[in-house]
Amino acid sequence: MLNDTIVAVSTSMIASGAISIIRMSGSDTFRILDRLFSCSAKEYEGYHIYYGFIIDPEDGSKVDEVLVNVFRAPHSYTGEDMVEINCHGGLFITRRILALCLAEGARQAINGEFTKRAFLNGKMDLTQAEAVNDIIQADNKDNARLAVNSLSGNVKKMLEPLMDEVMQIIANIEVNIDYPEYDDVGIITTEEIKPMVHDWLDKCSDILSVAESSMIIKEGIKTVIVGKPNVGKSSLLNTLLSENKAIVTEIAGTTRDLVEGDVHLKNVTLHLIDTAGIHETDNRIEQIGIEKSRQALNEAQLVIVVIDASREIDEEDRQLLKDTEGTNRIVVYNKQDLVDEDLPLGISASEGNIDNLINKINEMFEKDQIALRQPALTNERQISLMKEARKSMDTVRISLEQGIPLDLVNEDLQNAYRCLKEILGEYHREDLLDGIFSRFCVGK
Repeated sequence: MLNDTIVAVSTSMIASGAISIIRMSGSDTFRILDRLFSCSAKEYEGYHIYYGFIIDPEDGSKVDEVLVNVFRAPHSYTGEDMVEINCHGGLFITRRILALCLAEGARQAINGEFTKRAFLNGKMDLTQAEAVNDIIQADNKDNARLAVNSLSGNVKKMLEPLMDEVMQIIANIEVNIDYPEYDDVGIITTEEIKPMVHDWLDKCSDILSVAESSMIIKEGIKTVIVGKPNVGKSSLLNTLLSENKAIVTEIAGTTRDLVEGDVHLKNVTLHLIDTAGIHETDNRIEQIGIEKSRQALNEAQLVIVVIDASREIDEEDRQLLKDTEGTNRIVVYNKQDLVDEDLPLGISASEGNIDNLINKINEMFEKDQIALRQPALTNERQISLMKEARKSMDTVRISLEQGIPLDLVNEDLQNAYRCLKEILGEYHREDLLDGIFSRFCVGK
């Protein structure tokens, strides 16, 4: 329902702070404000801040001294009449003002409802709405930058040319089908459409390539540290995390379960998993840990294979190198301080000397930084729809190459266009919107 008035606390309700902000939006906003707010203004103007007191209408007592930001429809975040009450940040006061708004007829907003109204009222497209939540959840500079790029409407600007090109092909085909008797309507041929489809697919692949980079930046890389027992895997994890998260002793097999942690490097975030040493053993507990290690290895996006530089490579090392062959891996030689020769990617985890490894990781993911410099799809919903659009268009390409008549490829063209529209929310299902906005906080 868009004809009712919603209210929620937009700032944290976990602890007291200097100020709290109570946001209210809808057709009854100013009627409710008139009942609760005492100030000298006769009429509220948009984009103004008013000083006064919140008054309890039952007994006329002052509740709090506040500032109220006023936004008149359609020039507000939601596109509706809207106010933000800036009160003192005590939990009791904040909840009391919220309760007064509810008592006067406002409804408690559900998660993401303000942003959902902004989307439904045409204030932003769906990628921008998702970016609002992304910027709130951002935990580092790169994630914030990705979100700001999307918040600026750059994704729509990126997709509009593709939508126009698909629509141009559809329109030409449908004109030829519906009005074949008109002499002044040119007949479009398969040979004319083929290069347009190929060019479209190339652009789509470029967009998906950048999208993969954006997901690496946003979600990080699941990274597994593997090696035999006592090669220094746990020391490497602790050094990367700058904390003693894993137990380190000279006794082989100390790590018998997965130990995890996150580290933010220059070009990527690593979700690190230190595994139990992979080797042959009759110990049942170690076997369980080794099985978990193998499972983590199968799911890893990056594998760091640790070899003990102070010992000769043995059959277990060779088997591990074979098992990780074909994966996205880095082989490091730990305990460099115990040998005289310089080794490729030699490190000394126990002494904190792992710069070679960090530089290698940053180098591997440097190309992904391109996603910070141009528009990018930034979540699985957007990317899966783009892939579906590409699949439909690729079906068109194959059909044209097989000589299938143009009117029979129109359905795939329509689906490609529909997928692009759905990325922006211009074609959507209500259950989809409910799922997206339920991940927002209440006051947003």
